[in-house]
Amino acid sequence: MKKFVALTAVATAALAATPALAQAPQGPRVEALVGYDAPRIKVNDSGINGTFKDEGVVYGVGAGYDFALSNGASLGVDLEASDSTVKETNVAGTLKAERDLYAGGRVSFPLGADGSNVYLKGGYTNARFSAESGALRAKQDLDGYRIGGGAQFALAGKAYIGGEYRFSDYENDVRRHQLVATVGTRF
Repeated sequence: MKKFVALTAVATAALAATPALAQAPQGPRVEALVGYDAPRIKVNDSGINGTFKDEGVVYGVGAGYDFALSNGASLGVDLEASDSTVKETNVAGTLKAERDLYAGGRVSFPLGADGSNVYLKGGYTNARFSAESGALRAKQDLDGYRIGGGAQFALAGKAYIGGEYRFSDYENDVRRHQLVATVGTRF
């Protein structure tokens, strides 16, 4: 939560320092993402009990559309599908993080006239986890919410690179921290 508050402060400071000529990001975008994934999962289902804490790599694709409100801000919609390499085995069994689907919104603020921006996001996420202990196997889809923030830096043309921190809180006491890098383009 402290990281989210810090990102909010950075976004607010960037908005206050934005030159008058800066344009809010707008239009469709697609991106690929890869980064650090750290879910914390407590399992107590179908005879599989334990707390799993592992780290791995998250990877996926995202798409969205930003609507300019003014030269100083834009509202956007985000869709994302990702997967993870997180797989932990301990005395309780094996737990694997699988696909994660996200749909949400974001508010973006320009950093300058080149198209770079900072943003805050939030929305619905649904992750699938599978657990195995001996002959017992279970898969479960968990609903939750995601909040986060990041920045995108313009490259040549409409291409950009970016970084984002996000926190997801799912039902059944499952939480996830992720730090991802993105590369994408606007159309």
